[in-house]
Amino acid sequence: MKTPIKVSSINALHQALGLKRPSNPLVSVFNFDDVSVDPETILSSVITDFYVVALKKDCAGGKCRYGQQYYDFDEGIMYFIAPHQVLQFEDILLDSVTGFVLVVHPDFLQGYPLASKVKDYGFFSYTANEALFLSEKEEKSIIDIIDNIGQEIDANMDSFTQDLLLSNLDLLLKYCDRFYNRQFLTRKKVNNDLLSKLETLLDEYFRNDQLIVNGIPTVHFVAEKLNLSANYLSDMLRVQTGQTTQQHIQNRLIEKAKELLSTTEMSVSEIAYQLGFEHPQSFHRLFKNRTSVSPLEFRATFN
Repeated sequence: MKTPIKVSSINALHQALGLKRPSNPLVSVFNFDDVSVDPETILSSVITDFYVVALKKDCAGGKCRYGQQYYDFDEGIMYFIAPHQVLQFEDILLDSVTGFVLVVHPDFLQGYPLASKVKDYGFFSYTANEALFLSEKEEKSIIDIIDNIGQEIDANMDSFTQDLLLSNLDLLLKYCDRFYNRQFLTRKKVNNDLLSKLETLLDEYFRNDQLIVNGIPTVHFVAEKLNLSANYLSDMLRVQTGQTTQQHIQNRLIEKAKELLSTTEMSVSEIAYQLGFEHPQSFHRLFKNRTSVSPLEFRATFN
């Protein structure tokens, strides 16, 4: 893969893509159809200093690898990139792509609640192959909001402009959040398969003494083994089970701890070590927090 190209401003992005100068230097909407570069140009990877929200269609002439290879809705594919992340494509010819791109510099959000709230949206942390697939109706809802944003950007600025733009941005992200949660639910079989893989992964980890050797598995370790981003895995589990990946791992630790407390003569400290805890106090605190009793109190119920 080529070294990622760094684009520091929205104006620089417009110049690189042969677009006219942006009406607002901190927020812009453009169509892939408006991009004017060499038809043979292949876009590989870019790093920007701003948020990117895009809907890409008609991927003829290159590879479009999005989602986990599950195409429930293939009319529209959205992806979301936060500042300083690498935006990657595989052999995409720019003249074969349609759709829109919305770019927003973080400075445009300063002083508004959205500046902090935008960081809570998990899809800005998902890798590029975990895009959002839209039904035709969902795509229309998104495009209507994008059209409103584009019209507001091109209108003469007044005291209402930024508030209206931010209101529409907020609405856009809320709809995307809703559609992502729908995607988790409509892919129930896919997600159930992932749950099975997660259980198998943890079973093997616990069974092969990796807790003693490597310690408690981290969320990033588990997600990497499942070829998912940590945020995507936690969001999927939260929708399916009501718990995050961290909580899921802790539940498995508690189950194993209960087994050892009720069937062995090992001390609490030995069990803590067996489960990968560096300090028995950490194990004691987690166990009591999850069960409302201490390890010794739990063991006493079996005597």
